[in-house]
Amino acid sequence: MSRFGVACVALAMGMPLAAHAQEDAPAIDVETGGKLKLTRGISTIEGQGGGGLTPWALINGNETDRGVGGTAHVTGVELPDYSLLSYGAALGLFDRVELSYTRQEFDTQDVGAALGLGRGFTFGQDVWGAKVRVIGDAIYDQDTWLPQVAVGANWKKNDQGAVVSAVGGTDDEGWETYATATKILLDSSLLLNGTLRWTNANQTGLLGYGGNLNDDHELMGEFSAGWLLSPDVVVGAEYRMKPDNLAIAKEDDWVDIYAAWAVNHYVTLTGAYVDLGSIATFDNQRGIYLSLQAGF
Repeated sequence: MSRFGVACVALAMGMPLAAHAQEDAPAIDVETGGKLKLTRGISTIEGQGGGGLTPWALINGNETDRGVGGTAHVTGVELPDYSLLSYGAALGLFDRVELSYTRQEFDTQDVGAALGLGRGFTFGQDVWGAKVRVIGDAIYDQDTWLPQVAVGANWKKNDQGAVVSAVGGTDDEGWETYATATKILLDSSLLLNGTLRWTNANQTGLLGYGGNLNDDHELMGEFSAGWLLSPDVVVGAEYRMKPDNLAIAKEDDWVDIYAAWAVNHYVTLTGAYVDLGSIATFDNQRGIYLSLQAGF
């Protein structure tokens, strides 16, 4: 499909055109805004632009290839025996590079008392991330099956090193890399994403890195799909494979079913039902995910 065809589809769906569609417009040094709604993604629990659980190849912020944008988010996950708070910010540079920082706080609630750590004992983790779009354009490559592809890396530091060691974790800090591909089919209102992550993180690093069952990085698959009900609303599901490194606690893959609403070009609200399986010997950790993201 030509760029003119893409423009017609976008207009028919009620979506504003991205600024870089105007190829004959005069050069502008820096500008913000211009992306279609929801095409910056929401913020994952680790801060990257994507779904709630897994990154996409989309770059955070509303910027086009001539702009600078950013987002800030706060996310809460309520489970039967735990709760997670995640908050942070990301910067998108010219629809090419994404830099992010997120703080995660994992509250063990009554489980902390049962494990002798104290009620409400909290694992904290800082996550620094970088992502680069290397090929493709999720919006304008409608006449080819080539997806938008990005590569990224995270550096994570847990603040409970003594407890991580006690449960069998090898280290309280670690790194991971990933490659992710996103395809948006405007004529079908579909978003498809696949991610491969090279990691040895236990519960995303909240229980450290490596362990007495396995200390090596492993390749994990992650998958997302979304259906645009309107220019402002998308519903979908995600699946994230997880390594299983600790003898003391089996780690299950994660699943969610989500809905995201772009209130306007700046604010997005997301809700999801999440199934995180077994966490630190407590099974059936299913609950509610809520996230607020603001961006420019």
